[in-house]
Amino acid sequence: MKYFPIFVSLEQNRVVVSGGGETAVAKLRLLLKTSAHVDVFSDAPVRAVQDWAQSGHVTLHRRKLEAGDVAGARLFYAADEEAEEAERAAVIARAEGAIVNVVDNLQASDFITPAIVDRDPVTVAIGTEGAAPVLARAIKAKLEEQLPPTLGALARVGKLFRAQAAKLPQGLPQRKFWADYYFARGPKLLDAAPEQAEAALGELLQQHMEQAPDAGHVAFVGAGPGDPELLTLKARNALHEADVVIYDGLVSAPILELCRREALMIAVGKVGFGPSTSQQKINDLLVAHAKAGAQVVRLKGGDPTVFGRLDEEIDALEPAQISWHIVPGITAASASIAALGQSLTKRGRNQDVRFMTAHDMKGFAEQDWRALARDGEVTAVYMGKRAARFIQGRMLMHGANPATPVSIVENASRPDQRTLATTIAQLGADLAAANVTGPALMVLGLAPRAAQGHQQQEIAL
Repeated sequence: MKYFPIFVSLEQNRVVVSGGGETAVAKLRLLLKTSAHVDVFSDAPVRAVQDWAQSGHVTLHRRKLEAGDVAGARLFYAADEEAEEAERAAVIARAEGAIVNVVDNLQASDFITPAIVDRDPVTVAIGTEGAAPVLARAIKAKLEEQLPPTLGALARVGKLFRAQAAKLPQGLPQRKFWADYYFARGPKLLDAAPEQAEAALGELLQQHMEQAPDAGHVAFVGAGPGDPELLTLKARNALHEADVVIYDGLVSAPILELCRREALMIAVGKVGFGPSTSQQKINDLLVAHAKAGAQVVRLKGGDPTVFGRLDEEIDALEPAQISWHIVPGITAASASIAALGQSLTKRGRNQDVRFMTAHDMKGFAEQDWRALARDGEVTAVYMGKRAARFIQGRMLMHGANPATPVSIVENASRPDQRTLATTIAQLGADLAAANVTGPALMVLGLAPRAAQGHQQQEIAL
């Protein structure tokens, strides 16, 4: 992010504009929506600028900008029609402490003005860092259609009521009250009787204050393989409501960005043969935060029911009488098979599929390797990178065809996804040569087949 979006207070502050032509008019139309004191410097102002000056909306100085004119101003716009004059004015403004926008000159500007959807006091700003103004305008048009004109009135009434709403406990009780107002009761009140909205808001607050506080709760949420677009709607809603998010190391950064900004984020990653958070510590965190009344999301990579130690965590909650529910996610096997352009099952090839984890080597060694080695069998192996040579040896020992295809999908569904195509005979050597460092899933019995219209990085060794 090159430009950090902020909302600057212009109340009782000066904004200076150099230029009085059509370029300046476009910026002044936006500035006149604010409570700023606007000074315009131009020796040849167009009629619109003269009219705004006549009506007292701007202060017009019928000359070019000079040294001392920008002192004390919060923002400065160089909106002159001539590039040389805009450059001269920008130098003066910068020397006098203002932050500068040179209209239509991104490189010479300290800030840019976004496309704005105005539902005062609700303002949506859309920026593309100057890269795609047409796209910003298209997004603005779409939002203009979706946001009702009454949204501003709804927010103004709510703003007046914020101090009273603070009587509710912070966190979920306040969020539930405001959600009830903005998305249920409020719009109906404005449609029916706007003058009664504030009184009705008081009644709504009283109802919420009389409600018993919600008990803490844990949602076990599947984060999927990494692509945020693969999250379910239910998972997104859980992240938006969570007070506390306890997340695994395999959860991708774009998915963590979807959590509420106010949520307490606790990383509890487990690293094979490396530093890890103990399962007991994770259990203790779940119980402690839920017993304190928090809405907790236990965010797990993939699907929480597949090799996610879900039962151990539920077993910790139930003696403490903490309620819970499960939000399934797309498991790594599904995403990896999709990346290969294959199907887990196929009529005439295999009627079942096995999911295995190599994390528990004791249980892993006790698999029915003779069945796994049969032609046509398909097996998805989680966390199998370190066990590749063990798998290779067991499969060959129990009669697997050395040419049996094996696919490894690294970072399935993510931008840096890649696939490795090999065979049982070459598995150990090829995997070592490929330097697979990200989370990877191994598929025994299937080779990659490129999906139509989808490009993927593939390594064939």
